[in-house]
Amino acid sequence: MPEASLRLLRPDDLQGAMELSRLAGWNQTIDDWQMLLHLEPEGSFAIELDNRIVATTTLLCYGTKLAWIGMVLTRPEYRRRGFARRLMEAALQRAAALKIESVKLDATSDGQPLYEKLGFKTEQIIERWFRDATAKNVAGTTTAPSTTPLPIEIDADAFGANRSILFQELATRNRPHASNDAFCFSRNGSRCNYLGPCVAKGPDSARGVIEETLKGSPQSSWYWDLLNTNKKALGLAALLGFVPQRRLERMSIGHRLTKNDQMVYAIAGFELG
Repeated sequence: MPEASLRLLRPDDLQGAMELSRLAGWNQTIDDWQMLLHLEPEGSFAIELDNRIVATTTLLCYGTKLAWIGMVLTRPEYRRRGFARRLMEAALQRAAALKIESVKLDATSDGQPLYEKLGFKTEQIIERWFRDATAKNVAGTTTAPSTTPLPIEIDADAFGANRSILFQELATRNRPHASNDAFCFSRNGSRCNYLGPCVAKGPDSARGVIEETLKGSPQSSWYWDLLNTNKKALGLAALLGFVPQRRLERMSIGHRLTKNDQMVYAIAGFELG
């Protein structure tokens, strides 16, 4: 029987990686995979077997304070062979070598038992909300992305780590809407447009940049992932025509970060934090 090889993900693997997320019904595009590989070429792992990529995991580092594990995927016919555990251990070993203080991930119910065995503990619940393209659109005309400078200094207080490297990448895909005390990114997905990350000092500021973002694609369906500890964000999502669709558990291991959930109106993504 051929031996499964654990190695770094390479650019020529991305079509195979994209096939894994497609089989799982996830929303990532090839651009998302390319972004992860560009940001962390030494933190993107794969298992190759039978001359194809059969499992993946990524580790995105935000300085040494925090690293985020994502894209834990295995082809259906190769599951229950311990591949996800091997990849997770490789990611955690890299985080340890880099002296990362905290490692987090957003867990599905399928992945949670493995993460618990590796020492992760649930921190809070993440809710995915959805708005169909046929839903009533936000009133107003389409506007161009804001030219207001991104108030990036508010993000470290909200998230607990510096995500500037991520924002630079996201801004090359869709320019964010911003005000003096709020910003909102968006990107295209394979199934729906994706709203986030969005950070704001208050609900009125959040609503302003979110409404402007939604106006940019008024005929599209949208995903919006929220921390359920921010009740104002949940209320805003309901007001704008979104409905809850699924729940994941945000889990962490290591040092507990100081953050402010009440400023987080949309996360960046299950694979990004």
